[in-house]
Amino acid sequence: MSLVDLVMPKLGESIMEATILKWHKNPGDKIAQDETVLDIATDKVDSEVPSTAEGVIEEILFKENDVVPIGTVIAKIRVGANQSAATIPSTPSAPAAEEYEEARLVEDIPFVPSNTIPAPSSNSSNAPRFYSPLVLNIAQSEGISMSELENIPGTGQDGRVSKKDILAFVANRGKAPVQQQQQSQQVTVLPADNKQQSAEQPKSAAASLPTVYQGNVEIIEMDRMRKLIAKHMVDSKHTSPHVTSFAECDVTNLVLWRDRVKKDFEKREGEKITFTPLFIEAIVKCIKKYPWLSSSVDGDRIIVKKDIGIGMATALPTGNLIVPVIKNADQLNLVGLTKQVNGLANAARTGKLKPDDTIGGTFTLTNVGTFGSIMGTPIINQPQVAIMAVGAIKKRPMVIETAQGDTIGIRHMMYISLSYDHRIIDGALGSTFLNAVSKELENFDSNRQI
Repeated sequence: MSLVDLVMPKLGESIMEATILKWHKNPGDKIAQDETVLDIATDKVDSEVPSTAEGVIEEILFKENDVVPIGTVIAKIRVGANQSAATIPSTPSAPAAEEYEEARLVEDIPFVPSNTIPAPSSNSSNAPRFYSPLVLNIAQSEGISMSELENIPGTGQDGRVSKKDILAFVANRGKAPVQQQQQSQQVTVLPADNKQQSAEQPKSAAASLPTVYQGNVEIIEMDRMRKLIAKHMVDSKHTSPHVTSFAECDVTNLVLWRDRVKKDFEKREGEKITFTPLFIEAIVKCIKKYPWLSSSVDGDRIIVKKDIGIGMATALPTGNLIVPVIKNADQLNLVGLTKQVNGLANAARTGKLKPDDTIGGTFTLTNVGTFGSIMGTPIINQPQVAIMAVGAIKKRPMVIETAQGDTIGIRHMMYISLSYDHRIIDGALGSTFLNAVSKELENFDSNRQI
């Protein structure tokens, strides 16, 4: 008999921790190789962790909702005497935690707001006490001071404060007697000699009172993904000065071509062709001309990404948003783009996206027209420097210039918008790129063969 360590797998180049959502196995349960042991969640996507060996679950080291660094041992599997554990990599938890902590600090530096709660240097035992980014974010959003955080008893490994611990603290923190709340809200008339002393008292005590909502309201707790989206949006605004430019383009040729070929395309390729791969094709051509739109900022350096990955914002059934990435989009033809778009969209809707499907993006496209909007001002998906939104395609009477004179005709029109990072993308470059995409769409070859 021997024990094999099951470690938290690496789920992407920028992911350094994961939250355990659900254990499918308990100690003593038999497990087959590649059988799902647990479900985990990262800030990118949810995923399943398969077993690396066949045997019996000997021990589970973390509970559900615990945040675990990548590479940490999360369970032990007892395998038979004839099975060698040497082929299964075992990663010590202590070095992994140190490597995780160092990488986490490097990863978070560009995007952490200046008022983020710093990690404490020591606790009562004079040893560093680790707080996960999730716990620190909750503490910051709930106004929990560092002294309060240090006094919260932890139920995690080595006494760490888990998400459940801090949420329980927040829930109990707000339960003050009604009479006490009413008394604290009463206006007290003080003698003249006490007014100055009262005015000098800190205002933080009043700010710590729980918010009271008037009227008929419904309070809904954000789910995990919505909290992450909210944090990413705020971080993006703090990181990049956003500028948005707009353009109007005539996509009549593109619309008529798609209407003509879509049945034959589906019959031949087994895929429905939407407008999204056509938009991505035009974007990729223009990025080739203006490569700074596919870059990122590292301090005073501009990192131009030669491998173009196009993220496409996709709505989930829950109403949340995720951005799967078409990697090496510049190396795919229209058929390849169509299959990638459809495959990633279906995987997102059915919850089958893999962690690798959401990394590697260098530019993002979002289709606000899907929901009826004619234009939008999207927020940049960090660490990218630009994102394009396409609006709904509408028929409108337009002036058509011909050699014989101007006429009025019904045309398929669409607004497109580009939000870009003004640190490196000036208005001239942003508008030039946007106009280039518009011209690509307007000059679409209506006689193109599939």
